[in-house]
Amino acid sequence: MKKKLMGMCVILFLALLSVNKVVAADKVIKIDGSSTVYPVTEAVAEEFQKLKKGSVNVTVGISGTGGGFKKFCRGETDISNASRPILKAEMDLCKEHGIEYIELPVAYDGLAVMVNPKNNWVKSMTVEELKKIWEPAAQGKIKKWNQIRPEWPDAPLNLYGAGVDSGTYDYFTEAIVGKAKSSRGDFTSSEDDNVLVQGIAGDKYALGFFGIAYYEENKDKLKLVAIVNPKTKKEVYPNMKTVMDGDYQPLSRPIFIYVNRKSADKPEVKEFVEFYLKNASKLVKQVKYIPLPDKAYKLALERFEKKKVGTLFGGIAEVGVKIEDLLKREEKDK
Repeated sequence: MKKKLMGMCVILFLALLSVNKVVAADKVIKIDGSSTVYPVTEAVAEEFQKLKKGSVNVTVGISGTGGGFKKFCRGETDISNASRPILKAEMDLCKEHGIEYIELPVAYDGLAVMVNPKNNWVKSMTVEELKKIWEPAAQGKIKKWNQIRPEWPDAPLNLYGAGVDSGTYDYFTEAIVGKAKSSRGDFTSSEDDNVLVQGIAGDKYALGFFGIAYYEENKDKLKLVAIVNPKTKKEVYPNMKTVMDGDYQPLSRPIFIYVNRKSADKPEVKEFVEFYLKNASKLVKQVKYIPLPDKAYKLALERFEKKKVGTLFGGIAEVGVKIEDLLKREEKDK
């Protein structure tokens, strides 16, 4: 009898354990999108999951800003990481599928331009020089360093950059070439910035770009290039100060998360986003990004709590949006 009772208890325990697993599995927050925003969201997700002690599973993918919006606008994810504001075509796709979204800025970022540490000829570059390298007309023609400046070596110019589904690629091409998604195609591209780090670190004649946080994580393998500010004509390196005060132009930008309006009604998603905005300032610094002012996070939290849908941007790429500009838009939208 005792054995039978013990056996029943074991069966009951296993059944309860199975039920708990199903409940836990049901509480999944799906996030995808920008590789630039990934380190911030991943850091928040780790801390949130610790807090929830395994009762909520947060998955964070890297398919690029554009790839992330495609999934998000089809209703496949709860949150989309984006290294630029949503574009008109993506807004239309979301509308087509009945997806409303809450746009929330979470940090500020600078795009770094880098070369290999063995490169002893490049200290700084102008926007015009970068355009000459990256514009569509350069494909198959601009192939050597001395074609940019005669005093630079007669050596191959090997290019590395963010993948074409990346918001980083969109922003870089808009800022440098003058049109988003417009560039030469003969360069090594990847949605994974770590692949680009390895490429530049192993190629003496490399030139590439990606978010400054990935440079900070790999500064022993890379050499940073200063960009000449088009207005002040000063050579400026990207760092927390120059990005925050607007000196590092035109390669500074806000980065975002977009929350599905229906997903925001789920208790676990609501709690996660509130946790994100309340802890972003600390966690953003930990992963080498630039936090927004406390006021910006407060305004973003208010918008989320009111479930205010839509974008503060016009569905077109914008360059040179400073932190104070972002704050003005936030306050106007309040």
